[in-house]
Amino acid sequence: MVEDGGDGVAIGARCAEDWLLHAQELVPVALGKAKEVKGFPVRWKMIISKLEQIPSRLSDLSSHPCFSKNALCKEQMQAVSKTLNEAIELAELCVKEKYEGKLQMQSDLDALSGKLDLNLRDCGLLIKTGVLGEATLPLAVSGPVAESDVATHTTIRELLARLQIGHLEAKHRALDGLVEVMKEDEKNVLTVLGRSNIAALVQLLTATSPRIREKTVTVICSLAESGNCEDWLVSEGVLPPLIRLVESGSAVGKEKATISLQRLSMSSETARAIVGHGGVHPLIELCQTGDSVSQAAAACTLKNISAVPEVRQALAEEGIVKVMINLLNCGILLGAKEYAAECLQNLTASNVNLQMSVISEGGLRSLMAYLDGPLPQESAVAALRNLVGLVSDEVLVSLGFLPRLVHVLKSGSLGAQQAAASAICKFCSSNEMKKMVGEAGCIPLLVKMLEAKSNSSREVAAQAVASLITLSQNRREVKKDGKSVPNLVQLLDPSPQNTAKKYAVSCLGSLASSRKCKKLMVSYGAIGYLKKLTEMDIPGAKKLLERLERGKLRSLLSRK
Repeated sequence: MVEDGGDGVAIGARCAEDWLLHAQELVPVALGKAKEVKGFPVRWKMIISKLEQIPSRLSDLSSHPCFSKNALCKEQMQAVSKTLNEAIELAELCVKEKYEGKLQMQSDLDALSGKLDLNLRDCGLLIKTGVLGEATLPLAVSGPVAESDVATHTTIRELLARLQIGHLEAKHRALDGLVEVMKEDEKNVLTVLGRSNIAALVQLLTATSPRIREKTVTVICSLAESGNCEDWLVSEGVLPPLIRLVESGSAVGKEKATISLQRLSMSSETARAIVGHGGVHPLIELCQTGDSVSQAAAACTLKNISAVPEVRQALAEEGIVKVMINLLNCGILLGAKEYAAECLQNLTASNVNLQMSVISEGGLRSLMAYLDGPLPQESAVAALRNLVGLVSDEVLVSLGFLPRLVHVLKSGSLGAQQAAASAICKFCSSNEMKKMVGEAGCIPLLVKMLEAKSNSSREVAAQAVASLITLSQNRREVKKDGKSVPNLVQLLDPSPQNTAKKYAVSCLGSLASSRKCKKLMVSYGAIGYLKKLTEMDIPGAKKLLERLERGKLRSLLSRK
């Protein structure tokens, strides 16, 4: 037997207009029954006020041009009709006083009031936010679109719309569908996604159901990683619920929430907001207790946050220094160790208190040990460079600082070599240290760095050579290298991009006491460069030019 609604039309066969008519017929019945009730006056007064709002909402919704074209309207009319029937049944029970108990009826009336609120909200949402149009209209494009793509877009639009209307279980089903679609076709989801859909997802992050929160954060994680929705996510308030999930979510929820924060924290403004919303403490906790993926994501997020100078002290107060040093030593994934090194580099950039904290927590030894491993060395070398000068040279030597610098200069990346050369500049605070650096074999490696493509690398290498060359023993080492003078002369280039010229002048000035070196300087065109540098008032350029020109004149006279 086929069930019908009392008008001879099977329920399953009813269209949106049929359900609209049915709901419109139920409203006066429900209102009439509700007004007959004598008990529970406060609750029924509130229910009556909500019932009275339904006709205008139904009228507004039915006048939408897309009303009859989509299942969402039909489903909404069904939901309203079901709620009205419940109102009629409860009113009849109250009038006859045939309910089981007063407390139970109060609970049922509160539930009815909540359903009416949901119906009114959803009708308004369908009208005001454009959800109905989004779920119905084909995607507007400038060129031909495959029929399958149009169908896919329509499906996605409907799923996204369902996230905003209906009860929680209906949203849960829509979320399941969206997760499945994103696995297969994330690009099309991103094409269709609107700001209202982001707002709906963010609201679902605070749902009472752990399953819904977990699936929602999985979708949000994909959106964050796509790089297309960061501004919308943050402006719609995604940070506080993500932080709460890091604190107390399931294992999957914590992981996805932390990966989302990792991506979002790449923005300095968002990084500050994470601190402001209390996100540092749960991230630090996760670095100590989380699984491998969550730990690495938390470490990366903290590294991103530590790049913002004004929040570094807040990080220190949460104990970040000790935690990052521990990650250097015991991180589960190599990536976590790398992020820890980068974080320590940021923390030690300019804050003396933080630098001293790293030293007191044993950071020097851990950074040295990190350099012996397979990971990129630049951040660890840069962190060590930041600490040189705050500990005695003897301590650095005893920890094997010099051999590791030599190793980095030989085989490290350009960035690591640059950090190592910069560390040498700070390390050479005395003739004794300059001697040790020279004897360690750094000079030929620095001379080679003078040929680097990067202006900053050439500058720091020239600065290191200028510092070392003041010692006669090191000066002899520089003279022995056949590339030193040609490389230094090239660095006399007066162009603004060349920031190494003042150090090149200093180095060549120290070498100019050698007749052989002076001849090489002249032969490689140093005089022409120096004339331009003299006009630019580069320190030492005029004096070196005069020495070379005198030497050139003597050479001409001797030949004559």
